[in-house]
Amino acid sequence: MNTLSGLIGPLAESASDRLGILMSALSGIAMALAVALAMTVYFRLGYRMSYSPWRDVVRHGLATLAAVALFAFAAYDVRHAALAYLGLNPSKPAVEFEIRMPRETLTAVSDTQIELHTDRNQTLALVDGVRDLADGRALLRGAVALNHRTADRVLVVNLPGKGTFEFRLRLPAKPHRSEQFGPWHLADRIASPVTGSIAPQDAYTIRYRVL
Repeated sequence: MNTLSGLIGPLAESASDRLGILMSALSGIAMALAVALAMTVYFRLGYRMSYSPWRDVVRHGLATLAAVALFAFAAYDVRHAALAYLGLNPSKPAVEFEIRMPRETLTAVSDTQIELHTDRNQTLALVDGVRDLADGRALLRGAVALNHRTADRVLVVNLPGKGTFEFRLRLPAKPHRSEQFGPWHLADRIASPVTGSIAPQDAYTIRYRVL
């Protein structure tokens, strides 16, 4: 019975999450269509009615501003639901990171596992993708939620057959959100299963920002 409950629980939560993001997306689309329809009717009626030029400018400006605000709200609502579905609570900070490493080291992105280790918990990070750089290295992007207030945070990158790479996040216990990425930092620790099979430590660097 416990095994059955353990299997049904995650499936039910996953279905609920999918339904939530679907409903948010549909509500955003419906709001956008309603705004577009209302603006179409408004401008058609406005052209048929006679007003003074300066009043037309004010009225049209206010109507356009209201439409833009509603579109922005719909986009924010969909983004909020998408982040929640991906496991990133928008009410809590998260770290977006970029890791540079030799291209030959990153053989299979699907097998790459990245975790945030703290003195309070361990959180699995989301791998966003990989981009090739002009210097022959690869840029691995991802994000991870900061669920606890602690300054002891280490991002652990596990590449099967290549080694484990640790990057200490130099952030306070309660970090502030930032628009720009910080400076690049070298890997703090590299553990390789085969001696001499990986590039020097300065070939692995990370930068990050708080969302």
